[in-house]
Amino acid sequence: MDLGQIDIPHRVWHAEAKGAVLMLHCSLAHAGAWAALADHLPERQLIAPDQAGHGRQPGWDGARSLHDQTYEDALELAPERFDLVGHSFGATVALRIALRHPGRVRSLTLIEPPLFVAARQAGDARYAPHHARHRRIETLIHDGQRQAALEAFHADWGNGATLADLPLRTVDYMRDRIHLIAAQAPVLGEDGAGLLAPGGLEGLTMPVMLMEGAMSPDIVGAIHDALAARIPSARRVAVVGAGHMLPITHPAEVARALRPMLGL
Repeated sequence: MDLGQIDIPHRVWHAEAKGAVLMLHCSLAHAGAWAALADHLPERQLIAPDQAGHGRQPGWDGARSLHDQTYEDALELAPERFDLVGHSFGATVALRIALRHPGRVRSLTLIEPPLFVAARQAGDARYAPHHARHRRIETLIHDGQRQAALEAFHADWGNGATLADLPLRTVDYMRDRIHLIAAQAPVLGEDGAGLLAPGGLEGLTMPVMLMEGAMSPDIVGAIHDALAARIPSARRVAVVGAGHMLPITHPAEVARALRPMLGL
């Protein structure tokens, strides 16, 4: 998976088109990860910032939580009114924006948000085996075993290829940022951003879509079950043959699902 040239802190596709869509990428990628999907949505202006510590965005400052910094950076680039699409960690940031600024968000598409705490709070049996695997990844990171941590993380959350199949610069890029996975734990594992606060999800009134790959880890379904039970307008879409990296591996199918959300 070659994510392409990393040269600017955000990307804009179809700048002259009407109807802005804010796109928030997954961890260990950068804004260019949306390029293939953008080719299938020429009718909308697509705006994609790099996350903190990714692409050309400055590194995580450590003074704020990683989620806080990523959320604040995304809001700085967001127009007054927009459709919102987030993938993986970017989807948790998108959910936070929708909860805090619902009047600005026309529609919300969450592609596999790894909000593990939602499955834990729901008492889902799929949580425990996932948690054991993820704790091992965090332990490897804390022990400085960056390559081993990346291999374990990519086995669950990659695109189906092995690291040996990827361009060397992509592997180097991901390994250099693998510590950011551990920095997400306060929000993904403990809901440090209050995304699951009582009444919050139930109060979302914009159209909401939960999208997943049909071949993604079981924990994704557990998280989506928990979110769908609380978001009144949520509808679910599974992309056949896809895993966690579906916006990159299956851009045409993801775009097809997105079109009704964007009024196309």
